[in-house]
Amino acid sequence: MFKIGKFEFNSRLFLGTGKYDTEEMQTKAIKASETEVLTFAVRRMSLYDKDLPNPLANVDLDKFITFPNTAGAKSADEAVRIAELANEAGLCDMIKVEVIGDDDTLLPDPLETYRACEILLEKGYTVCPYISNDLVLAKRLQDLGVHAIMPLASPIGTGRGINNPLNLRYIIEKMDVPVIVDAGIGSSKDCAEAMELGADAILLNSAVARAKDPEKMAEAMKLGIQAGRLSYEAGRIPVKYNAVASSPAEGLGYL
Repeated sequence: MFKIGKFEFNSRLFLGTGKYDTEEMQTKAIKASETEVLTFAVRRMSLYDKDLPNPLANVDLDKFITFPNTAGAKSADEAVRIAELANEAGLCDMIKVEVIGDDDTLLPDPLETYRACEILLEKGYTVCPYISNDLVLAKRLQDLGVHAIMPLASPIGTGRGINNPLNLRYIIEKMDVPVIVDAGIGSSKDCAEAMELGADAILLNSAVARAKDPEKMAEAMKLGIQAGRLSYEAGRIPVKYNAVASSPAEGLGYL
């Protein structure tokens, strides 16, 4: 179990919604993942007009922690407005702060992200900023009082896995708040790698929703996260340059 602010979790897989070909696929993937947290873009949801599409219309949200995000925001003010819309609609006040700074790479804007977090913290939200692999920014945000840090593995939707494991490890080692690896995950091996580095959880969407079999991929991601966490807790052997015999030489008889 780990905590983000006042929220407690058993599953370390946070699952995105809304990209599935059918509602049935989404429902099966959610069940297979055993997630406790469903995340979604507030701007793509119909929070008030029931006649508009709602990807979670047939999901029993009472069984999950809903984790709205501010995807689509390009400024701090816009991100704050989106967060307040979600809050007014009665959704969880834990918010993923996402402010995009470049339309081609979809990389987050560090300055606007910081400013949005500052405002939302003052308003009493549980704040989880989405950032690049920037250790200094992560430290500044932690000092500001955010409740979790969400560094990307690689740019959104690329499925490239962890592009910069060294910087990601720097962030994980320096943070006292949970680190949730977000964006760019492609397969269960990426989940295992992130967890072996010491991440607390993984947030993913496209890797499951756009897989040939989302239900099976959701289960694979769940197991990859579990295996990676176990490996991290077990403590891997050190990497060495020279070969070391698996069997001890002491006590062996020689011909």
